[in-house]
Amino acid sequence: MTDQQQDRVTFGIKTTPMRVAYEDVLRVWQEADALPEIADAWLWDHLMPIAGPRNGQILEGWTLLSALAAQTQRLRLGLLVTSNRIRRPAVLGKIATTVDVISRGRLIMGLGVGGTHQPPDAGGVTGENPAVAEYDAYGLTLVPPAEGIARLAETVTILKRMWTEEAFDFHGRYYTLKGNRNEPKPVQQPGPPLLIGGWGTRTLRLVAEHADIWNIPGPPHNTLDYIIQRSRVLDAHCAAIGRDRRTITRSVQYTVSYDDLAGDRRSVLDLIGAGLTHIVLSLRSPYPPQAAQRLVDEIITPVRAELDRQ
Repeated sequence: MTDQQQDRVTFGIKTTPMRVAYEDVLRVWQEADALPEIADAWLWDHLMPIAGPRNGQILEGWTLLSALAAQTQRLRLGLLVTSNRIRRPAVLGKIATTVDVISRGRLIMGLGVGGTHQPPDAGGVTGENPAVAEYDAYGLTLVPPAEGIARLAETVTILKRMWTEEAFDFHGRYYTLKGNRNEPKPVQQPGPPLLIGGWGTRTLRLVAEHADIWNIPGPPHNTLDYIIQRSRVLDAHCAAIGRDRRTITRSVQYTVSYDDLAGDRRSVLDLIGAGLTHIVLSLRSPYPPQAAQRLVDEIITPVRAELDRQ
């Protein structure tokens, strides 16, 4: 790996807020905020636990993100990823604008299709689709995958127009706006960077058309070989529309195993070797003391040292 390629590799941290207190999430984020080796921090977008007992506590993602934005200074931040099925697009656009203002321009707009009809064991999640119980509990509806992708495409268009235009109407297949106005605008112009998460072929087409960053769950959810194959599909979409594939940052979530950090280092190096240049280290709760510093000391710094030797 060349010096230029290594310079492009960045690391983030993800605190999965399932069965964990607000104070613990804040502790990890404020610790990470003081560590320049960590570029960004992430939450997720679920309303109930998606594994284990259903009675565990979870805080709503965008509300929590706003609180954390107000209590950090440096980290880029976002949801990895926002479900497009939970909030109407224009409401989401207003929420995201507010967080970008609160954070003084640090938001990365992470988006995904959200809840769709999926067979058991899909997406690396063992068993029945956990979105079924979650959406039933909150009065939300699952949709077919094709509809979910079409809705996401409309959301992307709406967000970009809200962030750049004074007023506009929108007439899509699924959403209609009349006289939308969004003031103030985001601090970042023409809007926060757009990250789209997913791995389906049609989702990757949206990435090629619209996204600044592509994110895919890594091990244990998706194998390295599968991630490489999906990256090639994205390359093909870019070639088909005349986009330089190098203009899309390749991002991966990797779930840290606290008892095998040597194995984590090897896996992260494999992911970087496959062309992933943004590594989000996802923490399971409960978060250990000095969790962010431990990631720097035992994963990020040794990985960078290994890259120097290559």
